[in-house]
Amino acid sequence: NLRPTNMVFQNYAIFPHINVKKNIEFGLRKEKLSKDALDKRVKDALRMVQLEGYEDRYSNQLSGGQRQRIALARALVKQPKVLLLDEPLGALDKKLREEMQLELRKLQRSVGITFIFVTHDQEEAMTMSDRVAVMNKGKILQISPPRDLYNNPKNLFVGDFIGQINFLESEIKSIDSNNINVLINKLGEHTLTYSGNINKEESIVCAIRPETIQIGNNPDQIKSDITIKGKIANTSFYGNMTYIYVEIEGIAKTLMVSTSDALEGLTYDSECYININLKDIRLIKKN
Repeated sequence: NLRPTNMVFQNYAIFPHINVKKNIEFGLRKEKLSKDALDKRVKDALRMVQLEGYEDRYSNQLSGGQRQRIALARALVKQPKVLLLDEPLGALDKKLREEMQLELRKLQRSVGITFIFVTHDQEEAMTMSDRVAVMNKGKILQISPPRDLYNNPKNLFVGDFIGQINFLESEIKSIDSNNINVLINKLGEHTLTYSGNINKEESIVCAIRPETIQIGNNPDQIKSDITIKGKIANTSFYGNMTYIYVEIEGIAKTLMVSTSDALEGLTYDSECYININLKDIRLIKKN
């Protein structure tokens, strides 16, 4: 209890029998502050979370987003050096959760302390963080800035866990410094760059993000390093994005393509061509 940390829980843990002011000042009782100093700390905390004037309200008079802010104010009033947040947005609906993500990010920048934020929501982690640690079974698999984590996953779990991705079975044919000749299932043999340590006997896959793949109904429509024929197995519309699932002969899993363009002439069961550039392929060790 002497460590300069504080914590915000998923259920907020706000006491229902006392008002907002007493909830926030609860952790300050042992600091022997004067009434004026105590009132100032509470007002400063409420101002940080934009809830001035809510001192006399009770938890049942607050919305989910307001309760979350009160929990933050109670944690910040102690002026910790590190704030631990255990899925604090998990109980909110999607729209409010997205709004509070922006609020939390803004708050963190204004108070200038470290937030350690635990979440199972990959988009939330990518949206809010300067650095992301991906854990599996108690082990940290990769720590990177969000963009690097997404573009350069170090292993299969991280690549699959963060965003959508296509994995293609591949085999190393030869290695020349950082240039690696790789035989990619049904896509042929190509030279890729790889900056890590690797040997010819390593088991690998090649990974391709859906948004880097282009799709059309004409093989000459788009210039790319690799063009391959397929058939549309399914489509999923998400408003600003459409996911297209393409079956390719000899590849067990359908390839996922994402596009914001209109899909003229591309419908279920129709023939299509997908286009891939080598710079968008990532080589990942299986082990």
